[in-house]
Amino acid sequence: MNAQVSGIHDDDRRPPSSELLEIAQRGLSLKPKRLPSWLFYDERGSALFDEICEQPEYYLTRSEIALMDEHAGSIADTLGSDVRLVEYGSGNARKTRMLLQHLHEPVAYVPVEISAEPLRESVDRLAAEFPALPVQPLGADFTKPLRLPIPPRAPRRTVLYFPGSTIGNFDNRAAAVLLRKMRNEMGDAGGILIGVDLKKDPMVIEAAYNDAAGVTAAFTLNMLTRLNRDVGSDFDLSAFRHRAHYNPMAGRIETHIVSSKAQQVKLGKSSVAFREDEAIQVEYSCKYSLADFEALAAKAGLAVLRVWTDAQKMFSVQYLVRASTVAR
Repeated sequence: MNAQVSGIHDDDRRPPSSELLEIAQRGLSLKPKRLPSWLFYDERGSALFDEICEQPEYYLTRSEIALMDEHAGSIADTLGSDVRLVEYGSGNARKTRMLLQHLHEPVAYVPVEISAEPLRESVDRLAAEFPALPVQPLGADFTKPLRLPIPPRAPRRTVLYFPGSTIGNFDNRAAAVLLRKMRNEMGDAGGILIGVDLKKDPMVIEAAYNDAAGVTAAFTLNMLTRLNRDVGSDFDLSAFRHRAHYNPMAGRIETHIVSSKAQQVKLGKSSVAFREDEAIQVEYSCKYSLADFEALAAKAGLAVLRVWTDAQKMFSVQYLVRASTVAR
């Protein structure tokens, strides 16, 4: 049977390389300095993230896979038949395969991924494993409004799948904005299936973002390599270091790139001054209690219909629907 793979759609809304310089200059002019976390995910960054997921300290992927191994059938039953599954940030789609094995007569799978090569690779793997499944890849930034491909037949519902703990990369205000956007895209009968990392021993959390092998540090600093390549800056990677610290008051990991000395970095026709120990904030990784996330969902007009956790209650997958649907 031939694989039913559509060509990769591109919504033309990803920032082109010509805009990266402006984005970097604006972020590095702020006090404190900031750069957006999507800059991590060039081809090398995506490969490094896959390596992070294999590190012994990185409990998140192991916990989520254990959860899916135990509960994928129950999740599929909750979603029901004739679902169009739209995955935000599909990456290598490992957990997606576990879900697709249990879905009942899915209408289509739409992986949404900003990095072209990982998207193509995951589509090829899924096409080989699920030859009867219509796959409609979309090259896009999922934080922007999406133009979803026309499905091959009418779905009973559209379910937006957001695995991993990517929602934690947004602060509460931005996370609520993204969830409201997702609420609009899923439609009245749709839902959101989302991975949510849970609060736990801060030492366990902090170790996950400071692996002994230094893969996470390489991933963080690769952002500077990307800027050197794409905008012609001259960051000296040996003069910067990775720092990830858990902030218990905010309930999140805060990741920074820290200057090891006072220095000037060329950025376009201007330069950026760094003091010794001055930091660039590059990522948040928020952790939630079940009550925390229920409250966040409510801000976006959503209600938590079901929650699944791994045996150790390290990680959760939650199914959200419109709050008005539950209220009825």
